[in-house]
Parts: sequence; C-alpha cells; structure tokens
Amino acid sequence: MTPAPAIQLENVSHSYGDVVAVDQVSLDVSLGEIHCLLGASGSGKSTLLRIIAGLERQREGVVSIDGEVVSDAAGHTEAERRSVGFVLQDYALFPHLTALENVLFGIPDRKTSEARTRAEGLLDDVGLVDRVDSMPHTLSGGEQQRVALARAMARSPRVMLLDEPFSSLDAQLRAGVRETTLRILREAGVATVMVTHDPAEALSCGDRVSILRGGKMIQTGSPEAIYHQPSGREAAETFGVINRLGGERKGDRIRTSIGEVELSTQDPDHPDTILLRPEQLILVASEEGGCRIDRIFPEGSTTLYLVQTAEDERLYVRMLSTETLPADSPVAVRLR
Repeated sequence: MTPAPAIQLENVSHSYGDVVAVDQVSLDVSLGEIHCLLGASGSGKSTLLRIIAGLERQREGVVSIDGEVVSDAAGHTEAERRSVGFVLQDYALFPHLTALENVLFGIPDRKTSEARTRAEGLLDDVGLVDRVDSMPHTLSGGEQQRVALARAMARSPRVMLLDEPFSSLDAQLRAGVRETTLRILREAGVATVMVTHDPAEALSCGDRVSILRGGKMIQTGSPEAIYHQPSGREAAETFGVINRLGGERKGDRIRTSIGEVELSTQDPDHPDTILLRPEQLILVASEEGGCRIDRIFPEGSTTLYLVQTAEDERLYVRMLSTETLPADSPVAVRLR
C-alpha cells in the first residue's frame, strides 16, 4: 500500500475579510521531500505555511498530516499538538537564552541529562557544537538560522516549514547555510515546505516546486519541468523575462521572424504564439541580420541583451559574458 503523504491539502481556501489569500489549493508532500512554494509577496505562500502549522484555520478544505486529518469543517488540531517544526524568516530565537537553551526549549522534559545530550547533538549536526553557550546576539545570521533549525528539529517533527529562511543572509553565506539545512532535513526524512520568492533558489532547492499567484496554485512539478514546460505565460514569467513570438502555424512547427520553431515551445494560452526563454536564443554579428542591440544588462557570468528586430519586435537574448557584443551593433537572432 502506498503510504499517505506527510502533508496533504485538499481544496484549501482562506481569506482575510474580503481579501482572498488562498484559493482552492491542493498539495501533497512526501516524507523526505523538499517542496518549494514560489511566488511574489501577497501570493499566499506564508498563509499556506500558517495553515499547515495550525496557526491559521482555513475557511474551506481539509489539511492532513501523516494521513490524519488535523483541520477541516468538523475540527481543528492546535499547532502545539501537530508534529510540525517552523523556522521563521527572523529565526525568532529567545534573546535571553543561550544557543543550547534555545534548542532545549523544543524538547519535552528539557531539564534531563538526556535532553541536554540530544540538544548538544543537534547543535553538532548543524556545526555549532562549539557555540552551545553563546547568546543569540553574539551569533552571525547564519549561525542564528542553524540554531533555529536545531530548535525546530528538537521536536523530531515529521513536517518542517521554512518561511524565507535564507533571505536575510548575504549571498556568500546563503549557499552554505542552505546546503547544510536541506541536507539535514533530507537525511532525517522530514517532509519540508519552503517558501521563497527567489526563482533560482526554488529551482536549486526543491525536489518539486509550486508556483502561487494571487492565492492560486498555477503549476506544480519538478524544477526541470516547471522551468522548461510552463503551463502558460504566468508560470513562464515567474522565472524572468520571456519572449513571445507569433507566426504562421505549419504542421507541428510555427514559422516566426527568427525561423521555424517546434510546437513544444507553444504558448498554451495562444496556439499561434511561442514562448522562448532568453537563453534559447543566440546573437550573431551580422549586417544582414536586420536586428540591432538596443540595451545591455550585465548579470555577472551572463549578459542579457534587448534586441530590436526588423519587424519591430523586441527580443531578450541571454549569452555568456565571454560572448560580448557592443551596444547598437547589427546582429542576427538565431535559435540556440
């Protein structure tokens, strides 16, 4: 028999007054899975976490954890009775307690020697065994985040909820702390839902990704599927600028101003329009190409070009920074 999902939401809706925060969302998360909720501010991500945690009671729908209904129209299990860990964006450590005492707070019978040994082991797992007596204000942002994770893990939760946990860390520190956090959660087999507004973070962290917009879940899938096979323009634009090209349909291809393109890149909402990401195109210096570089946006290892075509279309093209072309130079746009 297939085990029940660790987290299951069925047609969950919630509103604050007249504002709909979550609209008919269904979601399954398995044990050991890292599931990223991706969306802009106000898309309903954090509200969903609060509903799973039991901090909010949904207006409609059913929430189950480990196959057991914890919230529906008939009843609601309070947050402290759910096997759920929660790491907030600001970590919410107790400022008057040491790192060890913060972790002990999450353990029943925290005054026993067994509890202390477990707390020290959790801090060792996150690489902070030498900071057990440190106060939160003496810890770096990354260290505070790891203490918050150890405290959340102290309850041996089946479910972990991470609300923008790495957003306050600088870029250099973020990658290392993120890798440590997700490794520990995967090794423990904890079902994890992580909220982020960063598309790159969602793709690199999630086993699956769900895109939320306006309280609705518009697509769920693997990082590869959700990036390369978006369900429509809204899902495609979640990951940055997108090119839309109209053309003449011919069998399983569409003839556009830059050549024929297979219908696998078709816009589901408009049958005679294709969607192309900037990295699917390439620029070639050419006097006969009929295109001209209008603007250049350096991105570090890559460069984004805005190109004006002879047909007065505006296309975005992303290339390696080593393939630089000067502004206002004549080019041809080709499919990569």
